[in-house]
Amino acid sequence: MKKRILLCLVIGSMLIQCMGVTACGKKLTKYSMYSFDYFDTVTTISGYAKDEEEFDRIAEGMLEELGEYHRLFTIYHRFDGLENLCTVNELVDGMHRTVTVDRRIIDMLLYAREMYEATNGIVNIAMGSVLSLWHEYREAGIDDPYAAKLPPMEKLTEAAKHTDINQMVIDEEACTVTLTDPSMTLDVGAIAKGYAVEMIARSLEEREITGYVINVGGNVRTVGAKGDGETWTVGIENPEDSVNSYLAYLGLSGEALVTSGSYQRYYVVDGKRYHHIIHPETLMPSEDYLSVSVVCTSSADGDAFSTALFCMNLTDGMALVEKLPEIEAMWVETDGTRHTSTGFERYVKNIEKR
Repeated sequence: MKKRILLCLVIGSMLIQCMGVTACGKKLTKYSMYSFDYFDTVTTISGYAKDEEEFDRIAEGMLEELGEYHRLFTIYHRFDGLENLCTVNELVDGMHRTVTVDRRIIDMLLYAREMYEATNGIVNIAMGSVLSLWHEYREAGIDDPYAAKLPPMEKLTEAAKHTDINQMVIDEEACTVTLTDPSMTLDVGAIAKGYAVEMIARSLEEREITGYVINVGGNVRTVGAKGDGETWTVGIENPEDSVNSYLAYLGLSGEALVTSGSYQRYYVVDGKRYHHIIHPETLMPSEDYLSVSVVCTSSADGDAFSTALFCMNLTDGMALVEKLPEIEAMWVETDGTRHTSTGFERYVKNIEKR
Protein backbone atom coordinates (compact mmCIF):
# COMPACT_ATOMS: atom_id res chain seq x y z
CA MET A 1 0.00 0.00 0.00
CA LYS A 2 1.42 3.41 -0.88
CA LYS A 3 0.29 6.98 -0.96
CA ARG A 4 1.77 10.24 -2.17
CA ILE A 5 1.56 13.28 0.04
CA LEU A 6 2.63 16.93 -0.24
CA LEU A 7 2.30 17.66 3.44
CA CYS A 8 4.68 17.51 6.38
CA LEU A 9 5.09 13.85 7.35
CA VAL A 10 6.77 12.58 10.49
CA ILE A 11 7.17 8.82 10.76
CA GLY A 12 9.59 7.07 13.12
CA SER A 13 12.66 9.15 13.69
CA MET A 14 12.36 11.45 10.63
CA LEU A 15 11.15 15.03 10.56
CA ILE A 16 11.07 16.77 7.19
CA GLN A 17 9.43 19.94 5.93
CA CYS A 18 7.51 20.30 2.67
CA MET A 19 8.55 23.18 0.45
CA GLY A 20 9.23 24.14 -3.14
CA VAL A 21 12.71 25.25 -4.25
CA THR A 22 14.43 26.33 -7.41
CA ALA A 23 17.54 24.57 -8.68
CA CYS A 24 19.32 25.06 -12.02
CA GLY A 25 16.41 27.23 -13.17
CA LYS A 26 13.82 24.51 -12.49
CA LYS A 27 11.38 24.54 -9.63
CA LEU A 28 11.68 21.42 -7.47
CA THR A 29 8.86 20.22 -5.26
CA LYS A 30 9.09 17.83 -2.35
CA TYR A 31 6.96 14.70 -2.64
CA SER A 32 6.58 11.74 -0.31
CA MET A 33 5.46 8.13 -0.68
CA TYR A 34 5.00 5.48 1.94
CA SER A 35 4.46 1.72 2.07
CA PHE A 36 3.62 -0.90 4.70
CA ASP A 37 4.66 -3.86 2.56
CA TYR A 38 8.25 -4.66 3.51
CA PHE A 39 10.30 -5.68 6.56
CA ASP A 40 7.13 -5.61 8.71
CA THR A 41 7.33 -1.85 9.13
CA VAL A 42 6.45 1.45 7.51
CA THR A 43 8.69 2.81 4.77
CA THR A 44 8.77 6.49 3.88
CA ILE A 45 10.51 7.95 0.84
CA SER A 46 10.75 11.71 0.39
CA GLY A 47 12.54 13.63 -2.29
CA TYR A 48 12.69 16.68 -4.50
CA ALA A 49 11.75 16.41 -8.16
CA LYS A 50 10.66 18.69 -10.99
CA ASP A 51 7.27 16.98 -11.09
CA GLU A 52 5.24 14.17 -9.57
CA GLU A 53 5.88 11.83 -12.49
CA GLU A 54 9.64 12.00 -12.00
CA PHE A 55 9.31 11.42 -8.25
CA ASP A 56 6.95 8.48 -8.73
CA ARG A 57 9.35 6.81 -11.14
CA ILE A 58 12.27 7.09 -8.72
CA ALA A 59 10.37 6.26 -5.54
CA GLU A 60 8.53 3.30 -7.03
CA GLY A 61 11.88 1.95 -8.24
CA MET A 62 13.23 2.28 -4.69
CA LEU A 63 10.23 0.40 -3.28
CA GLU A 64 10.59 -2.31 -5.90
CA GLU A 65 14.24 -2.77 -4.90
CA LEU A 66 13.30 -2.79 -1.21
CA GLY A 67 10.76 -5.53 -1.94
CA GLU A 68 13.45 -7.63 -3.58
CA TYR A 69 15.67 -7.35 -0.52
CA HIS A 70 12.72 -8.16 1.74
CA ARG A 71 12.01 -11.38 -0.13
CA LEU A 72 15.67 -12.37 -0.18
CA PHE A 73 16.43 -11.65 3.48
CA THR A 74 13.28 -12.81 5.28
CA ILE A 75 13.62 -15.87 7.49
CA TYR A 76 9.86 -16.25 7.95
CA HIS A 77 8.48 -16.73 4.44
CA ARG A 78 9.16 -18.81 1.34
CA PHE A 79 8.42 -17.53 -2.14
CA ASP A 80 7.79 -19.74 -5.16
CA GLY A 81 10.88 -20.14 -7.29
CA LEU A 82 13.13 -18.21 -4.89
CA GLU A 83 15.90 -19.43 -2.62
CA ASN A 84 16.14 -17.02 0.30
CA LEU A 85 17.29 -17.06 3.93
CA CYS A 86 14.14 -18.92 4.92
CA THR A 87 15.12 -21.81 2.65
CA VAL A 88 18.75 -21.61 3.83
CA ASN A 89 17.47 -22.22 7.38
CA GLU A 90 15.27 -25.18 6.41
CA LEU A 91 16.13 -28.77 7.22
CA VAL A 92 15.83 -31.62 4.72
CA ASP A 93 16.07 -35.08 6.30
CA GLY A 94 17.50 -33.48 9.43
CA MET A 95 20.27 -31.55 7.65
CA HIS A 96 20.70 -28.15 6.04
CA ARG A 97 21.26 -28.42 2.32
CA THR A 98 23.70 -26.40 0.22
CA VAL A 99 21.61 -23.58 -1.25
CA THR A 100 22.45 -21.55 -4.33
CA VAL A 101 21.33 -18.00 -3.65
CA ASP A 102 21.24 -14.54 -5.22
CA ARG A 103 24.58 -12.71 -5.07
CA ARG A 104 22.95 -10.05 -2.90
CA ILE A 105 22.48 -12.63 -0.14
CA ILE A 106 26.14 -13.64 -0.38
CA ASP A 107 27.27 -10.01 -0.13
CA MET A 108 25.05 -9.39 2.90
CA LEU A 109 26.29 -12.53 4.67
CA LEU A 110 29.91 -11.56 4.02
CA TYR A 111 29.16 -8.13 5.45
CA ALA A 112 27.54 -9.78 8.48
CA ARG A 113 30.71 -11.76 9.04
CA GLU A 114 32.72 -8.53 8.96
CA MET A 115 30.39 -7.01 11.55
CA TYR A 116 30.81 -10.07 13.75
CA GLU A 117 34.55 -9.37 13.82
CA ALA A 118 34.14 -5.60 14.18
CA THR A 119 31.82 -5.97 17.20
CA ASN A 120 33.75 -8.79 18.89
CA GLY A 121 30.94 -11.25 18.26
CA ILE A 122 28.09 -9.16 19.64
CA VAL A 123 26.39 -8.86 16.26
CA ASN A 124 26.10 -12.53 15.32
CA ILE A 125 23.61 -13.58 12.64
CA ALA A 126 24.16 -17.21 13.70
CA MET A 127 22.13 -16.53 16.88
CA GLY A 128 18.93 -17.70 15.22
CA SER A 129 18.41 -20.65 17.56
CA VAL A 130 18.41 -18.32 20.58
CA LEU A 131 16.48 -15.47 18.99
CA SER A 132 13.80 -17.80 17.67
CA LEU A 133 13.06 -18.91 21.24
CA TRP A 134 12.68 -15.30 22.34
CA HIS A 135 10.51 -14.60 19.30
CA GLU A 136 8.25 -17.57 20.10
CA TYR A 137 7.78 -16.59 23.73
CA ARG A 138 7.39 -12.88 22.91
CA GLU A 139 4.68 -13.54 20.32
CA ALA A 140 2.85 -15.86 22.71
CA GLY A 141 3.11 -13.27 25.48
CA ILE A 142 1.74 -10.52 23.25
CA ASP A 143 -1.15 -12.74 22.15
CA ASP A 144 -1.98 -13.77 25.75
CA PRO A 145 -0.42 -11.29 28.23
CA TYR A 146 -1.80 -13.09 31.28
CA ALA A 147 0.08 -16.26 30.33
CA ALA A 148 3.32 -14.53 29.27
CA LYS A 149 6.49 -16.40 30.22
CA LEU A 150 10.23 -16.12 29.70
CA PRO A 151 12.00 -18.79 27.68
CA PRO A 152 13.62 -21.21 30.16
CA MET A 153 17.33 -20.58 30.61
CA GLU A 154 18.12 -24.25 30.05
CA LYS A 155 16.53 -24.00 26.60
CA LEU A 156 18.43 -20.80 25.84
CA THR A 157 21.71 -22.32 27.00
CA GLU A 158 21.19 -25.38 24.82
CA ALA A 159 20.31 -23.21 21.83
CA ALA A 160 23.43 -21.09 22.39
CA LYS A 161 25.59 -24.14 21.67
CA HIS A 162 24.55 -23.79 18.04
CA THR A 163 25.56 -20.20 17.28
CA ASP A 164 29.03 -20.60 15.79
CA ILE A 165 29.17 -18.32 12.76
CA ASN A 166 32.02 -20.44 11.38
CA GLN A 167 29.42 -23.13 10.70
CA MET A 168 28.08 -20.85 7.97
CA VAL A 169 30.05 -21.93 4.90
CA ILE A 170 29.97 -19.59 1.91
CA ASP A 171 31.26 -20.39 -1.56
CA GLU A 172 31.50 -16.97 -3.23
CA GLU A 173 32.27 -18.31 -6.68
CA ALA A 174 29.35 -20.73 -6.70
CA CYS A 175 27.06 -18.37 -4.71
CA THR A 176 26.17 -21.11 -2.22
CA VAL A 177 25.49 -21.15 1.51
CA THR A 178 25.63 -24.20 3.77
CA LEU A 179 24.90 -24.33 7.50
CA THR A 180 26.93 -27.30 8.71
CA ASP A 181 25.30 -27.42 12.17
CA PRO A 182 21.77 -28.87 11.79
CA SER A 183 20.62 -26.98 14.90
CA MET A 184 21.90 -23.59 13.74
CA THR A 185 19.76 -20.99 11.97
CA LEU A 186 20.43 -17.47 10.75
CA ASP A 187 18.69 -14.34 12.02
CA VAL A 188 19.67 -11.13 10.23
CA GLY A 189 17.38 -8.81 12.19
CA ALA A 190 20.30 -6.67 13.39
CA ILE A 191 21.53 -6.06 9.85
CA ALA A 192 18.97 -6.70 7.09
CA LYS A 193 16.95 -3.47 7.12
CA GLY A 194 19.95 -1.20 7.40
CA TYR A 195 21.83 -3.13 4.74
CA ALA A 196 18.88 -2.98 2.31
CA VAL A 197 18.43 0.76 2.89
CA GLU A 198 22.13 1.34 2.26
CA MET A 199 22.12 -0.62 -0.99
CA ILE A 200 19.15 1.40 -2.26
CA ALA A 201 20.84 4.68 -1.30
CA ARG A 202 24.03 3.66 -3.09
CA SER A 203 22.01 2.76 -6.17
CA LEU A 204 20.67 6.32 -6.24
CA GLU A 205 24.14 7.78 -5.74
CA GLU A 206 25.56 5.70 -8.58
CA ARG A 207 22.89 7.16 -10.87
CA GLU A 208 23.67 10.67 -9.54
CA ILE A 209 20.18 11.03 -8.08
CA THR A 210 20.22 13.26 -5.02
CA GLY A 211 17.81 15.08 -2.74
CA TYR A 212 16.12 11.96 -1.33
CA VAL A 213 15.70 10.37 2.07
CA ILE A 214 14.46 6.84 2.86
CA ASN A 215 13.23 5.72 6.26
CA VAL A 216 12.50 2.02 6.79
CA GLY A 217 11.20 1.53 10.31
CA GLY A 218 13.57 4.13 11.78
CA ASN A 219 16.57 3.23 9.62
CA VAL A 220 17.03 6.64 7.99
CA ARG A 221 19.44 7.31 5.11
CA THR A 222 19.75 10.68 3.40
CA VAL A 223 20.99 10.86 -0.18
CA GLY A 224 22.54 14.27 -0.60
CA ALA A 225 21.00 17.48 0.68
CA LYS A 226 17.45 18.73 0.19
CA GLY A 227 16.48 20.38 -3.06
CA ASP A 228 17.50 23.82 -1.75
CA GLY A 229 20.92 22.58 -0.64
CA GLU A 230 20.04 22.57 3.05
CA THR A 231 20.52 19.52 5.26
CA TRP A 232 17.63 17.21 6.06
CA THR A 233 16.29 17.61 9.60
CA VAL A 234 16.09 14.21 11.28
CA GLY A 235 14.79 13.65 14.80
CA ILE A 236 15.94 11.18 17.45
CA GLU A 237 12.88 9.84 19.23
CA ASN A 238 12.52 10.28 22.96
CA PRO A 239 12.39 6.65 24.21
CA GLU A 240 10.25 7.73 27.15
CA ASP A 241 7.69 9.36 24.84
CA SER A 242 8.44 8.20 21.30
CA VAL A 243 5.05 9.30 19.96
CA ASN A 244 5.15 12.96 20.94
CA SER A 245 8.72 14.15 21.41
CA TYR A 246 12.30 14.05 20.18
CA LEU A 247 15.57 14.27 22.08
CA ALA A 248 17.47 16.04 19.33
CA TYR A 249 17.22 17.22 15.75
CA LEU A 250 20.17 16.50 13.49
CA GLY A 251 21.16 18.02 10.17
CA LEU A 252 22.15 15.26 7.73
CA SER A 253 23.28 15.31 4.13
CA GLY A 254 24.38 11.89 2.89
CA GLU A 255 24.50 10.30 6.36
CA ALA A 256 22.34 7.72 8.09
CA LEU A 257 20.69 7.70 11.51
CA VAL A 258 19.71 4.41 13.14
CA THR A 259 18.35 3.90 16.66
CA SER A 260 18.12 0.68 18.66
CA GLY A 261 15.73 0.91 21.57
CA SER A 262 14.15 -1.14 24.33
CA TYR A 263 10.83 0.66 23.73
CA GLN A 264 10.34 -0.61 20.17
CA ARG A 265 9.56 -4.35 20.49
CA TYR A 266 8.87 -5.95 23.84
CA TYR A 267 6.44 -7.92 25.94
CA VAL A 268 5.66 -7.94 29.66
CA VAL A 269 6.20 -10.80 32.12
CA ASP A 270 5.21 -10.32 35.78
CA GLY A 271 5.11 -6.55 35.31
CA LYS A 272 8.56 -6.26 33.69
CA ARG A 273 9.30 -5.42 30.06
CA TYR A 274 11.53 -7.73 28.04
CA HIS A 275 12.65 -6.26 24.73
CA HIS A 276 14.10 -7.86 21.59
CA ILE A 277 17.82 -6.93 21.80
CA ILE A 278 19.43 -10.03 23.28
CA HIS A 279 22.97 -10.05 24.63
CA PRO A 280 24.89 -13.03 23.19
CA GLU A 281 26.61 -13.77 26.52
CA THR A 282 23.76 -13.43 29.02
CA LEU A 283 21.14 -14.62 26.46
CA MET A 284 18.84 -12.02 28.02
CA PRO A 285 17.75 -8.55 26.92
CA SER A 286 20.43 -5.93 27.60
CA GLU A 287 19.35 -3.59 30.40
CA ASP A 288 21.73 -0.59 30.43
CA TYR A 289 19.92 1.69 27.99
CA LEU A 290 16.58 2.89 26.71
CA SER A 291 18.11 3.64 23.32
CA VAL A 292 21.34 4.02 21.39
CA SER A 293 21.41 6.15 18.23
CA VAL A 294 24.21 6.01 15.67
CA VAL A 295 25.03 8.57 12.99
CA CYS A 296 27.35 7.39 10.22
CA THR A 297 27.83 7.30 6.46
CA SER A 298 26.26 3.84 6.08
CA SER A 299 22.81 2.70 7.17
CA ALA A 300 24.16 -0.86 7.29
CA ASP A 301 26.88 0.15 9.76
CA GLY A 302 24.35 2.18 11.74
CA ASP A 303 22.09 -0.85 12.14
CA ALA A 304 24.91 -3.14 13.22
CA PHE A 305 26.70 -0.75 15.54
CA SER A 306 23.56 0.58 17.25
CA THR A 307 22.77 -3.03 18.21
CA ALA A 308 26.34 -3.71 19.32
CA LEU A 309 26.56 -0.53 21.42
CA PHE A 310 23.23 -1.36 23.06
CA CYS A 311 24.83 -4.56 24.36
CA MET A 312 28.08 -2.95 25.57
CA ASN A 313 28.76 -1.01 28.75
CA LEU A 314 29.20 2.72 28.26
CA THR A 315 32.97 2.75 28.73
CA ASP A 316 33.60 0.03 26.16
CA GLY A 317 31.00 1.41 23.76
CA MET A 318 32.41 4.92 23.92
CA ALA A 319 35.92 3.58 23.36
CA LEU A 320 34.75 1.65 20.29
CA VAL A 321 33.03 4.68 18.76
CA GLU A 322 36.05 6.93 19.36
CA LYS A 323 38.15 4.47 17.34
CA LEU A 324 35.76 4.71 14.38
CA PRO A 325 36.06 8.15 12.74
CA GLU A 326 32.89 7.84 10.64
CA ILE A 327 30.58 6.87 13.54
CA GLU A 328 29.05 9.02 16.29
CA ALA A 329 26.51 7.96 18.89
CA MET A 330 24.05 9.04 21.59
CA TRP A 331 23.28 6.73 24.52
CA VAL A 332 20.18 7.15 26.71
CA GLU A 333 20.47 5.25 29.99
CA THR A 334 17.47 3.73 31.76
CA ASP A 335 17.24 6.75 34.09
CA GLY A 336 17.19 9.11 31.09
CA THR A 337 20.82 10.24 31.38
CA ARG A 338 22.31 10.99 27.96
CA HIS A 339 25.85 10.61 26.68
CA THR A 340 27.27 11.52 23.29
CA SER A 341 30.51 10.74 21.50
CA THR A 342 33.06 13.46 20.80
CA GLY A 343 31.92 14.38 17.30
CA PHE A 344 28.17 13.96 17.76
CA GLU A 345 27.53 17.67 18.33
CA ARG A 346 28.57 18.60 14.79
CA TYR A 347 25.31 17.08 13.52
CA VAL A 348 23.04 18.65 16.12
CA LYS A 349 20.70 21.45 15.02
CA ASN A 350 18.73 21.53 18.25
CA ILE A 351 18.71 19.37 21.38
CA GLU A 352 16.04 19.18 24.04
CA LYS A 353 17.32 19.91 27.53
CA ARG A 354 16.43 17.76 30.50
